[in-house]
Amino acid sequence: MSARPGSRKPRRTAAAQPEFRSGIGYDIHRFARSRKRPLVLGGVHIPDARGLEGHSDADVLSHAIADALLGAVGERDIGHHFPNTDASIRGISSLAILARVREIVEARGGRIVNIDASLVAEAPRIGPFLEPMRAAIGEALGISLDRIGIKATTNERLGALGRREGIAAVAVGCVAIGG
Repeated sequence: MSARPGSRKPRRTAAAQPEFRSGIGYDIHRFARSRKRPLVLGGVHIPDARGLEGHSDADVLSHAIADALLGAVGERDIGHHFPNTDASIRGISSLAILARVREIVEARGGRIVNIDASLVAEAPRIGPFLEPMRAAIGEALGISLDRIGIKATTNERLGALGRREGIAAVAVGCVAIGG
């Protein structure tokens, strides 16, 4: 069956597809001089380990994740949203920072799809704490554990991290906009 001359085929309207965006986050903190400062990674207190220096709880993993998600929606970094010059947020939990970042992502029309992150540290041993970290981060971001990847590695004794001067983290976050 052929169409009549001058007639148009009806346009197919597809459901709006989400736009996927990714961001990269990186953070590094040196170990605190005092052993009294607790070590917090991914919102989890790591017992018997020296903490990291910082204005908040110095959770490098959560900070890297926050920066990745903020970058995915075109926002400035956590230093802009949570400046170290703001005395009112001194010691703030980085899980509270992640919850606020989730609100920012959602206000920009986004939905967090997944997170993939790596911690880089010679010490302490992080493996036993990875699952509790995933659970804490998932709760703060409102995403399921199967959408969170966290790995730990060493720096093969190279550089400042290899000399056990601190801990670093890198993260990638994916956000869906629209759809």
